[in-house]
Amino acid sequence: MHAELGRELRRALRCSFLAVPLLAACLPNPQIEPEGAAAPRASERFAKQVHRIEMRDGIHLHTEVYVPTRGEGPWPVLLERTPYGVGPHDEDGFHLALTTRYTELAEDGYVFAFQDVRGRYGSEGEFVMLRSPRDPERPRNDPGAVDEGTDAWDAIDWLIANVEGNNGKAGLLGISYGGWLTVMGMLEPHPALAAASPQASPADMFIGDDFLHNGALRLAPTFGYVAMMETGNENEPFDFDQHDVYEFYLDLGPLSNVDRLYFDGEKPTWRAVMENPTYTEYWRRQAVLSHLDEPEVPALHVAGWWDAEDFYGPLEIYHRLEQQDDDDESFLVVGPWRHGGWARGDGSSLGAIPFDSPTAVTFREEMQRAFFAHYLKGDTPGAGSPKPWTDAEAIVFETGANVWRRYEAWPPAETRVRSLYLVAEGALAFDPPAAAAAGTADDEAADRSDSYVSDPDKPVPYMPRPIPGFWQGGQALWKVTDQRFVDGRPDVLTYTTGPLEGDVVLAGAAIARLHASTTGTDADWVVKLIDVLPEDHAVEELRGFQLMIADEVLRARFRNGFETAEPVPPGDVIEYTIDLGERHHRFLAGHEIMVQIQSTWFPLIDRNPQTFVVPAEATEDDYRVATHSIHRSPQHPSRIDLQVLPPEPRRGEP
Repeated sequence: MHAELGRELRRALRCSFLAVPLLAACLPNPQIEPEGAAAPRASERFAKQVHRIEMRDGIHLHTEVYVPTRGEGPWPVLLERTPYGVGPHDEDGFHLALTTRYTELAEDGYVFAFQDVRGRYGSEGEFVMLRSPRDPERPRNDPGAVDEGTDAWDAIDWLIANVEGNNGKAGLLGISYGGWLTVMGMLEPHPALAAASPQASPADMFIGDDFLHNGALRLAPTFGYVAMMETGNENEPFDFDQHDVYEFYLDLGPLSNVDRLYFDGEKPTWRAVMENPTYTEYWRRQAVLSHLDEPEVPALHVAGWWDAEDFYGPLEIYHRLEQQDDDDESFLVVGPWRHGGWARGDGSSLGAIPFDSPTAVTFREEMQRAFFAHYLKGDTPGAGSPKPWTDAEAIVFETGANVWRRYEAWPPAETRVRSLYLVAEGALAFDPPAAAAAGTADDEAADRSDSYVSDPDKPVPYMPRPIPGFWQGGQALWKVTDQRFVDGRPDVLTYTTGPLEGDVVLAGAAIARLHASTTGTDADWVVKLIDVLPEDHAVEELRGFQLMIADEVLRARFRNGFETAEPVPPGDVIEYTIDLGERHHRFLAGHEIMVQIQSTWFPLIDRNPQTFVVPAEATEDDYRVATHSIHRSPQHPSRIDLQVLPPEPRRGEP
């Protein structure tokens, strides 16, 4: 008994970084539950069962099942699969999710099932990180062809056949890695699977999710996550011996030192990342997008505007399925949350940024609850007879204005592109740079550019130092950190519009088109889109606050595609397209729009040697200082293209 309690405590302590999440798919860890008002004890409302469900290849997966003991059935089954261990549990041994993040669903009546994936915690078999889907040419009943999709199929099949009181319908849901597992279960769904909600699921680990972004390695997230997940069959966070991991990763030196000093070639995911520095078949097979076709299961896709781990994934999965969503059963919800923030707390703020309403509660009570009730129970809570659960294709929160918006399509059909140009003296302008008069000092023969020196030995931190290790807390809110902490650095360029005369409403993509050159043969281009709040803001803490709205990095060697890396010709001015992702944000009149450009973002992104060399093979001598230039002439008009809504008519106008 004492041993089990100790194990539960260690689990909770190890993942008390729920607020953190440099750690990719790890968050939110189902072992940590959200804060909030306590619901009735789960033991008073559910009967607990523990099963070892046999998969088609004979492997048994540890599964906890909770059957309602109140109200009238039959009940749908809700299955959550996890690599982080089923739990934690309350003092009665019941899963805490029943009285926290699933409180609203529990009130409506479901059979809940929580399952360890193969090779993790209480389940048999071998764990493979983000196991690629099986060969589709092999028949489903082939016992040797298993993947996370077949395991979900087998689990649902067993639950429907063996758990008394179910209504024959099942739903899948999960966040982050659990969201990815949900997508796997949707590829070839069990006939009983009637609804699914993949939340913050990664879609492509090379292009936009946990491991790399546009070919640039997310060093701290990948190192920490691999260490935690592949040291044993339970979470084992890496024991940093320094309070500031900025120093740890800087002292680490070239990437080749990771195996030499710490991993000894024994971490298969790290080895695969190092052995696949371009977009190879390894990445292609692992990417969710390469396996998605038309939607076969009604789906509620969920994302957070400030998700530091998996924002790219849920939007891309939604868009891919939406292309063939003939039955209008694929929906999108995006709120003002960090990774998994909709599943805990009330969502009324994020760091210092207020949202004026309990956005997470609104999601859980009015969106997630209604979605599953409609598809699994045939009704909408409080509405009586069956009817559509929502009148919108996309429900998205407009930050800045702090209101929920409902659209028939995302992005909204009425948007248009408006460009912000980088111009002289650190300014941003909606008008392109004009040609200078002939014969002047600034005529067309003179180059217009801004330059900075990028030193790999003195990289720009991605958040204020000291930067703690991923389980120690702190990183969860780095995306809403006031960006003034990099003010004055000579290796960060800053451009601003000055106070806006009217609102600018971003409702879709923000795409940077940089015209840049370098003295090196490779470079990273980091672009941040920022809302600068006025100095007379009513909240003292927010006066002059620089709130990052969108951000991204591009490794220059992949400017022409990710399959092949190409050196950058020194001195050549090249146009780079950097997709900062989709957002819905209102830059209010009186605020300023800011763009920051830099070439290091450490240790979020590994240091680019700035010489064309395979990263895993780089030596200390390959890391060299380079001068980067951002050009802003009529021939080379660096800009940010914003997908915006048309200006709203003034009061009294039609």
